[in-house]
Amino acid sequence: MDFKIKKATPEKTKTDALILPVFEGNVLGSCADTLSEATRAHLQDMLAHGDIKGKAGDTLILNTVTDTTAKRIVLMGLGKANEQTEASLRKALTAAANAVKGTAAKDAALAMDDIQVKDRDTEWAARQVVEQFESAIYTFNTFKSKANHKQISLKKLTLLSNADTKGAEQGAKIGKAIANGMGYTRDLGNTPPNVCNPTYLAHEAKKLAKECKALSTTVLEEKDMKALGMGALLSVGNGSDTPSKLIVMEYKGGPKDQKPHVLVGKGITFDTGGISLKPAPDMDAMKWDMCGAASVFGTMRAIIDMELPMNVVGVVAAAENMPSGKATRPGDIVTTMSGQTVEILNTDAEGRLVLCDALTYVERFKPASVVDIATLTGAVIVALGPFASGMMSNNEAVVEDLQAAADYTQDKIWRLPLWDEYQALLDSPFADMGNIGNAGPKAGSITAACFLSRFTKAYPWAHLDVAGSAFNGGANKGATGRPVPLLTEYLLRQGKA
Repeated sequence: MDFKIKKATPEKTKTDALILPVFEGNVLGSCADTLSEATRAHLQDMLAHGDIKGKAGDTLILNTVTDTTAKRIVLMGLGKANEQTEASLRKALTAAANAVKGTAAKDAALAMDDIQVKDRDTEWAARQVVEQFESAIYTFNTFKSKANHKQISLKKLTLLSNADTKGAEQGAKIGKAIANGMGYTRDLGNTPPNVCNPTYLAHEAKKLAKECKALSTTVLEEKDMKALGMGALLSVGNGSDTPSKLIVMEYKGGPKDQKPHVLVGKGITFDTGGISLKPAPDMDAMKWDMCGAASVFGTMRAIIDMELPMNVVGVVAAAENMPSGKATRPGDIVTTMSGQTVEILNTDAEGRLVLCDALTYVERFKPASVVDIATLTGAVIVALGPFASGMMSNNEAVVEDLQAAADYTQDKIWRLPLWDEYQALLDSPFADMGNIGNAGPKAGSITAACFLSRFTKAYPWAHLDVAGSAFNGGANKGATGRPVPLLTEYLLRQGKA
């Protein structure tokens, strides 16, 4: 979708759909003040009928409004005046976008000046508008026949802003980059696993490098990883006919001597569980076990579009976890790149095995910070549901910066502890550690992060468990594009530091 910022009032705007804010109590937003008396009277009459209450998420489409240049007006509820919140605005914008996309409107205009969230400026508001509208109109039709393609008419949105046009323009630019990254992440996640395998991801990384001179891509093949001693990562793909890959994308937008910030993504393109086979119901969802990797791709896409003036490295540990005569068995012991040994107690706890070698590999970049992103544990879904990603870290500065980015973007996270007591649950009588905790399902997300922490002592590090937030199941199943907004905002803040 195209986005344009325009300093104009609603009554002079020719559009297929004019989106006007309204508040609880039958109150029109101040943006309506410039409309003709007849138009305002018509809108007040509609409000008085009670078809829209003005609550956040309420919408009403008016196809025939007198004395206006808009073909239709969409009333968008913002809740109580002067009590807008980040969450209520996002709810309102999503509802408005869904209302417009259900019409034949090819373009729309949204009156911005009534959007006033405490401690948030016009730039932030414009980012929210762009991100929510792009997310709402997203479709994935690649594998449908043309007859079943979803057709959405909306192609352009104009943001009417008289208060801070420059801020709106900057916000729309950043929002568009993040939206593009989220869309890319969703596309990769939604692509079926017979197409999107480790080799496919490697090709995608090379394509990104061709688009951007500041980006270079290196792909480590299995022979390269074997030479480096990556026994843990290689063990995961033993049962698959598709070779594993370690994909390294280096974005050099900053000074040569600037330490890079590193993102490491879990890229299990399909997870059967291996010999510790998963139950058959809902196993199709395991194509999304590479959503951590997909979010790294999406964030790299966003920083390329923004031409971010800093150095960033994106690393993807890609493998397919399949059962076969060559597959890793429970009871096997593997040696990691760090030299530490791991007893494989459950082959379905494979994400931490690919990540631990990747986390050792990135020491060579002498990183300013490392954030790994993984659909790592079902336990985090039990703890946090689909609303927040779990965060664990060894560095308070990284925690504070990630939390600030989460608060700003509403791409929510919740910190879980990494106390020494949990480390003891990984003890093994035969190796340096087991790959799962010995207390059964208790504290599963935490013990997984404790495992990873043993490979991250050389740099500031945080782990994001996105098993609940990166994709949706059920009737609306699909990748969400998270946590691209969080990661991109985190990097933006590092660039300003």
